[in-house]
Amino acid sequence: MNGTSSIRVWVNLALGMIRSTLGDPNAWEPSIREFEAQDKHRPPAVENIIFLGSSTFTLWSTMEKDMSPLVIVNRGFGGSKIADMTRYFDRIVLPHKPRAIVLFAGTNDFAGPKPASAQDVYEGYLQFVRQVKNALPNTHVYYLAITPTPSRWKYWALASEANQMIQAYSSQDPILHVIDPTANFIGEDGKPDRRLFRMDRLHPNNKGYALLAQSIKQDLEVNQAGDR
Repeated sequence: MNGTSSIRVWVNLALGMIRSTLGDPNAWEPSIREFEAQDKHRPPAVENIIFLGSSTFTLWSTMEKDMSPLVIVNRGFGGSKIADMTRYFDRIVLPHKPRAIVLFAGTNDFAGPKPASAQDVYEGYLQFVRQVKNALPNTHVYYLAITPTPSRWKYWALASEANQMIQAYSSQDPILHVIDPTANFIGEDGKPDRRLFRMDRLHPNNKGYALLAQSIKQDLEVNQAGDR
């Protein structure tokens, strides 16, 4: 990602967050239209792996390199919530007919003046899974568990509960997987290791992304190899 692209990403993220906070249901429409334009310019390659999620994916500039030789497409957009994944599924995921989806969503549901409950996030996950199964019954879903961060540590009890509920449900289905790198992000004091985060104390830095890449790639390579 060059300097101009990086600035555009941060500007779009900031504007989307403002619109989302104000309750605009179309807060992320510019990002979705940009994805659609990319797909029109370069038609989706069937059987790739979609990374679908919020700003942790949006800002992961080395994702394709980190996941190589796996063929992936990054569809992270702003401070999106888990309901946004279902809302925009038909437009930014379905055209790719991916063999697997890596989903990172839910963390933004807990932020703000009216935090969602763990049950809310869990039910959002179930809705997303139903949508995938209806449209792409052979596609595997890998849920990247919500990770602890310094800036949102006060919501960790909620996030951890949601992670556990999703893990319990997913363990009963062979095409559902949970990747949980939580232990890698906890320091010796039992709190999030600040050395793994940017100055905003929310998004991973290069070291943090390296840990995420290691956890995700390992699970994808093992499970996708076994499924073929």
